[in-house]
Amino acid sequence: QVQLVESGGGLVQAGGSLRLSCAASGRTSSILSMGWFRQSPGKEREFVVAINWIRGNTDYADSVMGRFTILRDNAKNTLYLQMNNLKPEDTAVYYCASRSGFSLRGAYDYWGQGTQVTVSS
Repeated sequence: QVQLVESGGGLVQAGGSLRLSCAASGRTSSILSMGWFRQSPGKEREFVVAINWIRGNTDYADSVMGRFTILRDNAKNTLYLQMNNLKPEDTAVYYCASRSGFSLRGAYDYWGQGTQVTVSS
């Protein structure tokens, strides 16, 4: 019902920046929250940040607070993740997700295919 496609990943040096995008299509009127998650080898999928699609309030993981910024463009049905001062431990596959509820830490319904972010030291 909702399709999500991430883009913008790549290889960067520690301290560098990347901007990820997530384009939503399909039944986008059902989206109330959107978030970014990441998964590195041998680890469980980790919450990064989420945003209330309607009101814009946010929830950031402590590990990215002050370095990452979540942005939305409702008119374009697009979600962004601006990542600054990247660290090697940020290396992961990054996924965007959506849900039809306002709980930013709740269970997400739809997921993108993921985009690889690699930070070298």
